[in-house]
Amino acid sequence: MFSTAGRTELGGNHTDHNLGKVIAGSIDLDTIAAVHPTKDNKVVFNSEGYLAIEVDLADLSIKETLFGTTESLIKGVAAAIVKRGGTVGGFQANVSSKVFKGSGLSSSASVEVLIGTIFNNLYNNDRFSTTDLAIMGQEAENIHFGKPSGLMDQIACANGGIVGIDFKDPSSPVITPIKVDFADYGYNLVITTTGGNHADLTDDYASIPREMKSVAAYFGQKTLRDIAEKDFFENIGALREKLGNDRAILRAFHYFEENRKVDVMVNALLDGDFQTYLKTVTASGSSSFKYLQNIYSPKSAHEQGIALAYAMTQSFLDGEGAYRVQGGGFAGTLEAYIPIARTEDYFRHMESLFGAGCCTTLAIRNLPTMRVM
Repeated sequence: MFSTAGRTELGGNHTDHNLGKVIAGSIDLDTIAAVHPTKDNKVVFNSEGYLAIEVDLADLSIKETLFGTTESLIKGVAAAIVKRGGTVGGFQANVSSKVFKGSGLSSSASVEVLIGTIFNNLYNNDRFSTTDLAIMGQEAENIHFGKPSGLMDQIACANGGIVGIDFKDPSSPVITPIKVDFADYGYNLVITTTGGNHADLTDDYASIPREMKSVAAYFGQKTLRDIAEKDFFENIGALREKLGNDRAILRAFHYFEENRKVDVMVNALLDGDFQTYLKTVTASGSSSFKYLQNIYSPKSAHEQGIALAYAMTQSFLDGEGAYRVQGGGFAGTLEAYIPIARTEDYFRHMESLFGAGCCTTLAIRNLPTMRVM
């Protein structure tokens, strides 16, 4: 039996793909698999609610026809392990997940890391670290699945607990574990699913790293982490003329500001300064709305569930707590810190707009991806 958590992004919205900083945590919603090894070099992946998938490990080549499928993730993780001198082999897995698809809680990363954990345990004597598994999961998602994600999701799913992550060196990210229980400060961490789904938003997600990197390319660099912030500000006029894309400049502005916010959030939690942490959470959410612009898809401007959730939460909290977009954005989920004594009232407040069951209280899971038994 294997278990891999979903994750919640606490700060650092869309910074990881430009080698920035994030703060994230694994959560008490997980993907589990009952597994037995087989000798036929095939993976049978039977996920609850879906047709069973059979993958022949003899062919680990990239196939664009498989982009966006679980089969591509299995092949991609297997290829990443083989590339690093590891071994893969057949298994049958019966899988169930509490990580809501399209919720921004990283259902795909949870599955990627779970697959890697199974291969690692059954065929590699657990030689690969949780960071190795995360990097291989990202490879699978980028190359075989066809989605340009950063590395935050996979590390948070794999590592366990709350972590600050600095991606300056993506092959060896600096991870800062943070021990905190939000309940000790009188708050619940609540997500509200607004009804949108992440499944058809790949182009919107891809536009963010593409536009940020277009700013970096103006300076002859690959990522925003490679350029000095003062150079960015001194050249905004020239950037505007060269790129013809104000949104790209605003997204780069968000990147630099968001990295600073992550530092403040990490230090605030380490110092026990929870009010500063909350203030910075809401500031991060505001930056995502105004500058990153991932609160709704420009292709469906009439559908703005997350923006409505912002408004509903702001009116409810009236200066208490904090709130921000959860994860990739454009559709999906709002994250909020709600006083424990007011949580039931908040659920009713949000359900009046988004329906019964839209809210879930999350707890931080302090265990890594693992074989349970």
